[in-house]
Amino acid sequence: MDFMTFQNIIQNNNQQESISARFYDKAVKTGDVNDDGLPIFINRCFVEIRIKDNNCEIFDQPATAEKIKRFPIEYARYQLGKKQVENGTPLEQFAFLTAAEIESLKVRGIFTVEALAQLDKEKAIQLELENERQLACKFIKTAHNNKEILLWQKKEENYLAEIKALKDELAEIKKNSIPKTQRTRRK
Repeated sequence: MDFMTFQNIIQNNNQQESISARFYDKAVKTGDVNDDGLPIFINRCFVEIRIKDNNCEIFDQPATAEKIKRFPIEYARYQLGKKQVENGTPLEQFAFLTAAEIESLKVRGIFTVEALAQLDKEKAIQLELENERQLACKFIKTAHNNKEILLWQKKEENYLAEIKALKDELAEIKKNSIPKTQRTRRK
């Protein structure tokens, strides 16, 4: 689901204004242990439901089909976030954004630096995110250059390991090719 699809869902929503929901992944113990005796955890989709104007009423529970159907926009936002984060850099790792800006972007269906950089310039201006979009574009460009450096570094490490292995092999060949009598005289 892309940004425009997400925006269309929001515009067509007629959900109750007094209740809000947030879907998220939560680590849950399975009751099993691994070979080292440590507990095994799995990710489960949970939903946190809040009743507005009543900060005490928070319901946190595993997400069910009923909750997904009741809060389709929030679930679409959750799914979009998961999809974007799989293939990008989470906004939380982008040092140029405040916590408030990150939450504002997430409400608009933008969860990664790459999605922010791909935002149409006119749309970014309309949302007052043009500076952030430009910073994201610079970040992506720099990260791409870093990837090239990392690939070169990996090749260099492989070459050095290969050279060391060849030197060791050559030393072993030389050692085994010297006649036994010459080896004893050298000592």
